[in-house]
Amino acid sequence: MRLSIGEKLFYAVNFTLLLLAGMSCLIPLMNIVSMSFSDYSAIASGFVGIWPVGFNLDSYKSLIEGTPILQCLKNSVVITGFGVLFSMIFTIFAAFPLSKVTFYWRKGFTLAIVFTMLFGIPTIPAFLVNRSLGIIDTYWALWLPGLISAYNLLVLKSFFEQMPEELSEAAQIDGCSEWRLLWQIVLPLSMPVLATLMLFYGVGYWNVFQSVLININDSDKYNLAVLVQNMIANQSLLQSLNSLQPQEFEELLTPQSIRSAGVVVMLVPLLLVYPFLQKYFVKGVMIGAIKG
Repeated sequence: MRLSIGEKLFYAVNFTLLLLAGMSCLIPLMNIVSMSFSDYSAIASGFVGIWPVGFNLDSYKSLIEGTPILQCLKNSVVITGFGVLFSMIFTIFAAFPLSKVTFYWRKGFTLAIVFTMLFGIPTIPAFLVNRSLGIIDTYWALWLPGLISAYNLLVLKSFFEQMPEELSEAAQIDGCSEWRLLWQIVLPLSMPVLATLMLFYGVGYWNVFQSVLININDSDKYNLAVLVQNMIANQSLLQSLNSLQPQEFEELLTPQSIRSAGVVVMLVPLLLVYPFLQKYFVKGVMIGAIKG
């Protein structure tokens, strides 16, 4: 099918705008990666752009030897892994019954959930609740308050509602229970939206920062987000990294290179996970766009 001049112009403008938007996100990331691998003289002179100038791994070596980054990485994996697991389980358990037209007070519960989206969780009341539950200085203080996202719950509920009712009716005629219907029929058909919600939850847990500072007192339980923020805001920490190096090695380290290395270490796990979920992500974000 031949495109008209107006359609060609429309696609050209769209492509240009999307390309500019993509480059505006990619170029700063490339600059951070390049700075983490570049030589001291190039960074100090401001010659580092989107490609490394020279090549060395001294920033990563100093980061590993002078900071608890490996422990923080482990903590981030624990927080994200268990957080996504708990959130997905409870989101599924909440969305599945709400998608049933036979569920009593279905609309009332849905309106109550939507109402919670109008207000955020105040910091002080959330802290007092966590303290009364005795979960301060544990990761449960990070998992329980944000166990279910109302937005993610409504997205999953909408997807379940779009499934043909004849599917569940046929399963019930064959003697299939609700549990078996959920685990063996509904969830396998819901992989696009489940993968999308896992990505949403995963990014949230991986980047959690304020809740860690408020609820976690033990520095050994800090995650990567807190460590990187401390490196960006705390000049004394960067100076302590230089003090750990031999005298002739000090000039090879700069605050910019160490900070960039920390940011790269924090971003790499998400960049590695995303390609495996990409084939589901496009389908998942389109949930609710088309009815029928």
